[in-house]
Amino acid sequence: MFARRYPRKALPTRSRSSRGPTLYTPSPMAKVCHSCGKGPSFGQSRSHSMVATKRRFNPNLQKVRVLINSAPRRVYVCTRCLKAGKVTKAL
Repeated sequence: MFARRYPRKALPTRSRSSRGPTLYTPSPMAKVCHSCGKGPSFGQSRSHSMVATKRRFNPNLQKVRVLINSAPRRVYVCTRCLKAGKVTKAL
């Protein structure tokens, strides 16, 4: 309908450093359950104004000694698998 003479101004963007801390910490061992493969899931935090920010739901993983091929090994196992007895703990 009406032609713009001048282009719209770009909205100011937030710099990468103002986003806060990173959502994960790198580790040499994967943070997934050894028996069921349960890992982190992702969703959104909603503030009172319903502004959505990304967040990460981590499973309740415990590092336990488990018998794997009759040899004890330290692996991450979720508490649901520990409670159900899906893994045999090494003494």
